[in-house]
Amino acid sequence: MRGKWAQGIEPRHFRWIVKDRVAVCERPGGYGDSHRKVRRQEEIIWLRQHEFDFVVSLIGSTHNLHNYEELGVPFHHVPFSGPADGPLGLTRAMAAIRDHVDAGHKIVVHREELGERISGLMAAYLLWMGLVPDGPRAITVTEQLFERELGPTARELVSMVAKCTPSAELEVDAFAAVPAEEEGPTADATADDSAEVDGIAD
Repeated sequence: MRGKWAQGIEPRHFRWIVKDRVAVCERPGGYGDSHRKVRRQEEIIWLRQHEFDFVVSLIGSTHNLHNYEELGVPFHHVPFSGPADGPLGLTRAMAAIRDHVDAGHKIVVHREELGERISGLMAAYLLWMGLVPDGPRAITVTEQLFERELGPTARELVSMVAKCTPSAELEVDAFAAVPAEEEGPTADATADDSAEVDGIAD
């Protein structure tokens, strides 16, 4: 049992979006009435044992953040509530993921549950980064990865990419010290388009 505890348990609904770079999962420990402290510890330990460089938390609150710190797992808090955040909020969330990938980090991204807002964000990210050619392909690929149809909230996020600053024009860490209501500066940057997207059929 000691060995099993030391390895932890895989977070619920864990899956890769960009192989060995970007994964998603449900909030470690669950959410709402299903949240369990022991499960939270075991899932964070699993992330640590599998050498994730950062947990990127998209939830609005700071729940779980001190637990990551206590268990030695670096975290990045990027609150994201979905379409209501507008193109600027979507760009900020996508840029955070891009910057970690460009830095060579292996990350896992989560909200409370693995629902429309995170699936839509991931579809939007694939399109924004140029890893897929257009919105319909981004939706198809993401549906394959999540093994379910994307609903209107997720599709709205994909359509919002057209209003976002292109990845190649957005400075790395553009939003690192910028208040939420302000837009970060832009500069030329080179996006890493060579990452393998898990689950795309030839």
